[in-house]
Amino acid sequence: MKRLIRWVLNALPRPFLQRIAGWAVPIMGLFYAGRGRLCPVCGKRVRRFLPYGYVTQREDALCPRCLALERHRLLWLYIEHETDLMKGYPTLLHIAPEVALKRKFEQHYGTQHTEHYLTADLESPLAKLHFDVQHIPLADESVDVVICNHILEHVEDDRKAMRELHRILRRGGWGVVLVPQDFERETTFEDDTITSPEERTRIFGQYDHRRIYGRDYADRLRGCGFEVDEIEYEKRLSEEEQRQYATAGERLYIVRKPDEYGTI
Repeated sequence: MKRLIRWVLNALPRPFLQRIAGWAVPIMGLFYAGRGRLCPVCGKRVRRFLPYGYVTQREDALCPRCLALERHRLLWLYIEHETDLMKGYPTLLHIAPEVALKRKFEQHYGTQHTEHYLTADLESPLAKLHFDVQHIPLADESVDVVICNHILEHVEDDRKAMRELHRILRRGGWGVVLVPQDFERETTFEDDTITSPEERTRIFGQYDHRRIYGRDYADRLRGCGFEVDEIEYEKRLSEEEQRQYATAGERLYIVRKPDEYGTI
């Protein structure tokens, strides 16, 4: 199963995978029937979550019903228990919308408030809007909440993208901006001369990544105007919850745009 998943992720175009994942992954999930794990996003119980990863397969990663990964499960717990996002209808920009979270937000916003839930991606068929995050075609301070996960490692100029997220976020607004990190690295490593998919996979961990973030990631966000809370949210869960949800030590980065701020 692990070899099959790795081959599929690397061999098939991402838009195609996004179209078929909704029915193909649940079929694979039939081999994981049981009750040892619980997905807090969709409520599905399985023996274990499916393995997942482009290069190194992570065990206990992918929910076979809603496709939530470790970071999505942890983020959903944070949203439910630590925010009021699901109690109102703020304007939410969800970039590269993950299927699991997108379904929850669409259920919440429904048809009456659909204009307040914006999904965007460069090419995903799941998104309503299509644009490069380095050039967001939205007005200044037009969004209350931003969710942008595992995107910045793909873009040419990540700081430009960060500044765009800061620009479109309203004063007092907040967001979640996550990236893959190597916590053994003090600083982020990037080299634009590395262009071949094979070398990018070897150095950055995935064929379409352009950098690998270090412990300075929060400072990069702060340098673009955000206040940043770096939260090891898993530590707020009991040992049994950590085991059942399989959140795998993910770390959350919550960004906020102060009510008063200086010019970047």
